[in-house]
Amino acid sequence: MPFVVYAIAASTFAIGTTEFVIVGLLPGVAKDLNVSVPTAGLLVSLYALSITLGTPIFSALTGRYPRRGLILSLIGLFTATNLTAAIAPDYFTLLASRVVMAVCHGVFFGVGAAFIASIVLKEKSGSAVAVMIGGLTIAMVIGVPVGSWIGQSFGWRVTFLVVAAMGAIALALLMIFMPRNTPQPPALSFFAQMKLLGNRDLTLMYLLSTTAFGGTFVIFTFLAPILTEVTGVSSETLSIGLVVFGAATVVGNFAGGKLTDKIGTSRTMVITLSGLIASFVLVALAMRVEAALLVVLAICGIFGFAVPPIMQDGVVKVASAVTPDAIPTASGLNVSAFNLGIFGGSFIGGRVVEGSGLTATPYAAVAIAVVALGITVLIGKSRTLRAAEGIAS
Repeated sequence: MPFVVYAIAASTFAIGTTEFVIVGLLPGVAKDLNVSVPTAGLLVSLYALSITLGTPIFSALTGRYPRRGLILSLIGLFTATNLTAAIAPDYFTLLASRVVMAVCHGVFFGVGAAFIASIVLKEKSGSAVAVMIGGLTIAMVIGVPVGSWIGQSFGWRVTFLVVAAMGAIALALLMIFMPRNTPQPPALSFFAQMKLLGNRDLTLMYLLSTTAFGGTFVIFTFLAPILTEVTGVSSETLSIGLVVFGAATVVGNFAGGKLTDKIGTSRTMVITLSGLIASFVLVALAMRVEAALLVVLAICGIFGFAVPPIMQDGVVKVASAVTPDAIPTASGLNVSAFNLGIFGGSFIGGRVVEGSGLTATPYAAVAIAVVALGITVLIGKSRTLRAAEGIAS
């Protein structure tokens, strides 16, 4: 495996850390910048929305730029915006920094995956891209809990300084190991990307990705205040809770992929969403019992993060049947759908917290998951998906 693949994985580790570490920092940010916790929650939801809207636009605008220069520029700007976040004098400066780093995030993942696939043997491309995504997964298990602990112990600004340092290290590695002559794929316009949304089967898949993933973030966005204000745990236990959740996401990611290989997308999603609905109900019941809640959070993490591999695989199968020449673009739009779910879930969660309090978030999560289950039933009747998976009608 070329070492540049691991340099890109180091970049995704930094990116994944900064995306989700804010969840553990919300109470401190809200207090320091004199805003409410739901308002601080926009640092999560608008980050995701910026990926959703910004990725296709800026991917199209930068599609003709040399890959090496673009990748280095994205990580350089990502590092700079984390520095800006660390010294932000007010909430709106911090929010603007998060928006810019989110666009860097989205474009980097698309360009990085395409670059990696172009420099390794075809039969190794899946493993190489998995190494890149592994940086994001490790961030959930290590980067987010450690970053949260740093923020709890030394202040949230120090966390952003640490992420900026990680970005600088990744940038140095890329400058050293990334080849100067890299393949240049053909650019696809923004409007060409949007045409894919005219396909009913793909649109239903994207809608399912959004709702199925969004329910988890009604709760996860406000996990820190739930644990500290409702359950009453210490800052040390908060970090343990984030580690437990992060480790569970890895299990869910692996299990979701394995199960969908065996029984198909729609059947796996029915099982996953049923488990997710049950786990959300258990969160409501266990919210004031520390040990029980930690166990339930692990269950939520498993079912919630089983969704991405299941849906990504399903979208690729549908795209291979209806738009075989645009599979990478169709897959990229599904990433935008996931982030739209993060935005929607965290935004709805914020409104629920403002209106009914933290204890009401699991019920909103259940409602979204039930909608997702209904969409799954519709998708299960799709002849396109059934044919792509070799299931008899």
